[in-house]
Amino acid sequence: MKLLTSLLVACAFALPVAAHAEKITVAAAADLKFAMDEIVTEFKKTNPGEDVSVVYGSSGNFNTQIQQGAPYDLFFSADIGFPRELAKTGAAASAVKPYAVGRIVLWSATMDASKMTLASLTDPKIARIAIANPKHAPYGKRAEEALRAAGLWDKVEPKLVYGENIAQTAQYAQTGNVQVGIIALSLALNAELASKGGYVLIPDNLHEPLEQGYVITKRAAGNALAKKFADYMESKPARALMTRYGFVLPTDPTGK
Repeated sequence: MKLLTSLLVACAFALPVAAHAEKITVAAAADLKFAMDEIVTEFKKTNPGEDVSVVYGSSGNFNTQIQQGAPYDLFFSADIGFPRELAKTGAAASAVKPYAVGRIVLWSATMDASKMTLASLTDPKIARIAIANPKHAPYGKRAEEALRAAGLWDKVEPKLVYGENIAQTAQYAQTGNVQVGIIALSLALNAELASKGGYVLIPDNLHEPLEQGYVITKRAAGNALAKKFADYMESKPARALMTRYGFVLPTDPTGK
């Protein structure tokens, strides 16, 4: 009887803790890897005990997975069109909110990319060029648009190596498996890549804007932690980190 009483008391004390503990899983476009890691770290400093895990990948694949019931609570997409699809199909529990506009760059670990233009990619010395897969990765789609707008697609297509997402594309360039990569500015600005190579911005008038947006998914409807983290993305600390990684914030009237 004493043992039973002790167990009941222990359970009574444990229940409020268990009820308070919350966990969310965030599906985030691969271009957010470094910025989001820092944002989550800062979020946890002011929200100790909250469990926020992030999975990175291609926005198109995440969109399909969420439509099929994948257990993600928030979806940060590199193309705002994917969250809008979720909203239309009833798979979102919040309005779609823009959070940034991304940029694409030429980056190389073996050549001086800062002096390149897209036309440089036709140089016979450049045999392999990495871009994200345009079929499901927004950064790859914008890379293809830029190459087509510059009249270079047919010339460079035989050289292209496709990454599953923009992070894998950057990895190909970083390891020297390709000579040049068309990657996200947010990745090029990370200390690890910045110390190994250089970049040049690709003119954004050559492609559609990389307008990025997020939603809370239907799975997380009423989830207080999901709402709290979404709100934190609009805080000054989070916005400062996004700016540091080269993202243009939606409310920035200068577009710089």
